[in-house]
Amino acid sequence: MLTINVAVLLAVVVFFRLRRRTESRSRFDEKMTVVIVLALGILLAPTPVGQGVLNVLGQFASGVTQASR
Repeated sequence: MLTINVAVLLAVVVFFRLRRRTESRSRFDEKMTVVIVLALGILLAPTPVGQGVLNVLGQFASGVTQASR
């Protein structure tokens, strides 16, 4: 039996949706892309990968804040 990770599937969908040209998108397409990206974020957040991304972004934001002082 083949199993598909939903987060991987959404990542592939986001990748192909974002490759399309911007001027050919309708408002509905843009809203749907936002919903899919938010769903992907919710799925990735509790995983170790999501926590790693959160840590990296936190360190980056801390470094930017320190550099601006």
